Amino acid sequence: MFGLKKKKPQIDKEQLELIQNAQRRIKQKKRLYTHVIIFLVFSLILYTFNVGLGFAKEFTLATFPWSVVIIVFWFILLFWHTINVFIINRFMGKEWQQKQLEKLVNKQEDRIEKMKKELKKEAPLVAKTEIYNQELASKNQTLTIIAAAGENDAIGKGNKLIWHLRNDLIRFKKLTSGHHIIMGRKTFESFPKPLPNRTHIVISRQENYQAPAGVIIVNSLEKAIVAAKSDSQPFIIGGGEIYKQAMPLADKLEITRVHESFDADTFFPKIDTSVWKETSKTFHGKDEEHDYPFTFLTYERK
Repeated sequence: MFGLKKKKPQIDKEQLELIQNAQRRIKQKKRLYTHVIIFLVFSLILYTFNVGLGFAKEFTLATFPWSVVIIVFWFILLFWHTINVFIINRFMGKEWQQKQLEKLVNKQEDRIEKMKKELKKEAPLVAKTEIYNQELASKNQTLTIIAAAGENDAIGKGNKLIWHLRNDLIRFKKLTSGHHIIMGRKTFESFPKPLPNRTHIVISRQENYQAPAGVIIVNSLEKAIVAAKSDSQPFIIGGGEIYKQAMPLADKLEITRVHESFDADTFFPKIDTSVWKETSKTFHGKDEEHDYPFTFLTYERK
């Protein structure tokens, strides 16, 4: 209890400035109040001596008694004093306002700098979160390649199909309807128009590539997959180079194997059975509507 020093109260700098301004204001008003009292007292004395008692009554200025001229001149000085106190040097004038503005600007600059530092710290976390969300979305996706290929892996020539298999087209429509379909520019241009009930994602390196409304244009397969992240099963539908890029990324293959070798300029990549496991197989023979026998095959990554 004894010997402990009393803590001196700490006064905020802004509060101290307010107190100092208030003290200055009090002094200004006191001086004006004193001036008013002195003016009234001496004006009454001068007027009484000059007019009431006739002291130096014969002395006039512009026909006015000398006391009246002095009182008027003094009143002008008093009026100027009043203006100086209440208008020119009013409490918290322009100088004080400028100081406050500068303080506010400095505080805002400090806040901005702190925010920049915080953003720099958080940026890596945000980036990691976005990458994590993309990876999570990709894990929840089943990226599927769908293609029809001959025994020699031929899939097309001159940007056109080599065969017309009605059941294959029906299967393609059934599997891809309601999903995102990812393709290269040439594959997209082989369509007379966008396929109904599907979201088209076209990969093209051409800048400002023009496509119908609703078609998404990207410049890489990776960006195409990101663009389809809302779809649980987007499909890769061609062509040959896109299939090649997609094979290491795909989770599933839906293949129509046409049992014939064809002259072609575009081929499907070889299916490595050490990587892919066949999970479904349905054979369809040659008939009136199908010029070649074929098999529907489903592969899943091991």
